[in-house]
Amino acid sequence: MPKPIPGKEKSQSESPLVPGLYVTATPIGNARDLTFRALEALKGCDLIAAEDTRVTSKLLSIYGISKSLTAYNDHNAARERPRLLAKLRGGARIALVSDAGTPLVSDPGFKLVREALAEGIAVHALPGASAPLTGLMLAGLPSDRFLFAGFLSSKQGERRGVLEELCGLRATLIFFESPQRLAASLIDIRDVLGNRPAVVARELTKLHEDVRRGDLVSLAQWYADAPLPKGEVTILVGPPLDEAPNFARAEKLLEQALAFMPVRPAADLVAEALDLPRREIYARALALKSKHDDAL
Repeated sequence: MPKPIPGKEKSQSESPLVPGLYVTATPIGNARDLTFRALEALKGCDLIAAEDTRVTSKLLSIYGISKSLTAYNDHNAARERPRLLAKLRGGARIALVSDAGTPLVSDPGFKLVREALAEGIAVHALPGASAPLTGLMLAGLPSDRFLFAGFLSSKQGERRGVLEELCGLRATLIFFESPQRLAASLIDIRDVLGNRPAVVARELTKLHEDVRRGDLVSLAQWYADAPLPKGEVTILVGPPLDEAPNFARAEKLLEQALAFMPVRPAADLVAEALDLPRREIYARALALKSKHDDAL
């Protein structure tokens, strides 16, 4: 069997796309962040389902791509989804894109993917730019555990309710917010979550990218006084700060308990009440008892 001539092998990029739905990440700002796979999908698909065809048309123009576009968004999804599914059942290759970033991350598309999978239609994920992850990369906040919570409610009561649910979560929290609500949301986040390290990132990967780091007190004050910011906003808030055990309070309670209780029960009672290490509280109780006995 003859060996293939070097350089003549058929590359993956030359292979036609197989039928199915291609969930395709697009740049969040810098157009050069489009991946090779995404570029191949946009060039090789039969149809692009875009959140806003005007936005996607600009990206296609940059790369010289001429392709059929159809709008698929929150307003028309119920009507358009059956039509797209019918095309997929017929063997079409459809690329699903959002205005920017990764589809299904705070963007429409979840129900289309779910129904396509339910019908046995192939779904391909083409990963790429994502504002929550880009913000996390720049924030300098703990990244081993994080939660993307999307957009907070425009209503203060509902916004604070969601924040109260997240208050005890030991993870970095990531939110999207509009420039118009940024100052008010930062005040609510500060009031509900307490003062934590935080970051406000705007216009990520764009020419005027701005990443402001600090704590919630300073950031809330800054944006309360600053002119209305522009662009897409991502807020990142660090997990709850570890508070030092309040052993001073523990010793006061131990002194009171030791007046009428033996050392072990007194230490157990205080450790349980303050949720402190029993061994440490017992050692302090012994020291206090010894100090009291020496004074007699």
